[in-house]
Order: sequence, then structure tokens, then C-alpha cells
Amino acid sequence: MSTRTTASKQKGDSLHGRWKRLHVTDREPWPDERFITGLAKQHRSFSTWVDSSGGAATVARGLQSAWEKFHGGEFQAAIKAGSELGAPGATVANKAAAVHSLYSKRGGQHELELLDAAVKRGEQAIIALPDYANAHYTLALALGRYSQGISILKALTAGIATRVRTHLDRTLELEPQHAEAHVALGLYHAEIINKLGALAASLTYGASSDAALDHFRRALKVAPESAIIHVEYANGLLLLDADRYYDKARALYADAAACEPADEMERLDIERAQRGIA
Repeated sequence: MSTRTTASKQKGDSLHGRWKRLHVTDREPWPDERFITGLAKQHRSFSTWVDSSGGAATVARGLQSAWEKFHGGEFQAAIKAGSELGAPGATVANKAAAVHSLYSKRGGQHELELLDAAVKRGEQAIIALPDYANAHYTLALALGRYSQGISILKALTAGIATRVRTHLDRTLELEPQHAEAHVALGLYHAEIINKLGALAASLTYGASSDAALDHFRRALKVAPESAIIHVEYANGLLLLDADRYYDKARALYADAAACEPADEMERLDIERAQRGIA
């Protein structure tokens, strides 16, 4: 990866102007009044909620503010703001909860409670908006982070892994170019193989190295300039076979480390990549 476009926030840049770059990996639509109105037309119960919440314009302004907090690294504030904005707010709140849980220094029970709340929000969101791709994706993300907090083996026993795959599959049915869902599905296969071995993973969960690699490559094709895609691709390769893929993983970490961060989340991802090649 030779040349990168600087996409970090410049003074005076609007969130709208940066939106496409910020959301190339999850394909989240710009949350304006038109977007909220479109969702409301499709789902009667959501329409009723929008009306009771001050109308589409008010909800849209609230969502834009919550996303501004998220991209500025105010993850706890984004969780709070998103939590008050119904089903579309669950997307920003749950993504913030997942990032916060990954990078928080507190850890332990506090983070599990944060993720448990995100799972409950996500479950309500997909009831309200069953065809909203990122409602499914961020529910899967919260479930996946929760699984990592309690251990993958416990999550497998509890059936959480199956739920993760169900919602990731649904995400890709709704949005086939969702790079984050592709990389998450790659990690799903890789983590199960890492814990159970290739044969048991295949027989029990249909997990395979070929599927993992296919999802990683598809994610990278959609978002070749994204740090998080490179980092998670590298992490997945090391789960599959650390010896075989060591050099490839280091190259992916190096590519991620060379990225220009578009927001605070990506800055954290780049720092993680730098640690991977240290």
C-alpha cells in the first residue's frame, strides 16, 4: 500500500463532508431527515416513535450529534446520546460501546454490563427496524465483544456464537458491501477454528479457513484504506495459523500503521497496529 489519502478531520470540516470516508466500512447512511422519514414510512411503530420524539428533523439532529461525539472519541457520551434515540440511535450507541469496551482500561464486570446493555438495545432495534443493516451488525458486534469478555468457549456453549453469525449473515444480505461485517464473519470462523480445531469447528459450526480468508479478502477489497480492516484481517490470520501467516499479518499491521486516521476510533486502531509490529 504505497499512497494514502489524508482523511483526518481538518478545522472547519463538517461531519457530513467527512461521512463517506468515515463510514466506508459500515455503509451507514447519512442520518438526515430524509433517512429518518424513509425508515418511518417502512415501519409503522417506528413512525409513531419518531412523531412522539419531535419529528424526523429532531431525531436526525440528535443522531448527527451522537455520531459527532463518537467520531471525536467521546464514546461514553455517544452511548448516552444514542441510547436516547431509539432504533437508529442504537447503532451509534452500540458501536461506541464496542469500541469503549475494547480500549477501556477498566475492563471486567463494568465492560460486560456495558455490552449486555448494548445487546438489549440491539435486540429492540432489530424489532423496530428489521431491515436496517447496521441494527443487525451492531447487535452482532455487541454480542461478539461480550463473547470475548466471557471467553469464546463459554460463548459457544451459551449459543452466542450462532446468534453472532445469524446477524452478520443478515447484515450482508441487506448490505453485501459491508466491510466490517465481512471481517467480523472472517473472525467468527477463525476464532472457532482456533478454539475447537478445524475438524470440530467444521462439523459443529460450519466454520472453515477458506471461508475466513474469503471474508477477509472481500472486506479489504471494499475498504483498502481502512486501518481496522487491516488490523482485524491480521488478527484473524494469527488465529488461523500464527506460524504460517506471521509475515502476512505483520505486513497488514504495517499497512494499518501507515494509515492516516479519519477519527479517534481509527487513531486507536492504528496504535493497536503499531503494537502488533513492535
